[in-house]
Amino acid sequence: MTDVVDSDELLRRIQRARECAAQEERTWRARSEELDATDPQGARDATVRRMSYEAVLRVLDEIVSPGRHAPEG
Repeated sequence: MTDVVDSDELLRRIQRARECAAQEERTWRARSEELDATDPQGARDATVRRMSYEAVLRVLDEIVSPGRHAPEG
């Protein structure tokens, strides 16, 4: 990656990445709920993916709004 970008472009890229991660989190949440009754292992796998995207969302949120989000756990 050799392109130099200004702060506005960097923020736009982070916001696009955040929206993508949010969509994936919603997709895997729905998939986990679908599989819960019929495929427990598939539901667990979907939950792990959902949790991964949630972590990405928290990191991107912290980049955009430092200190605004309390750590979980």
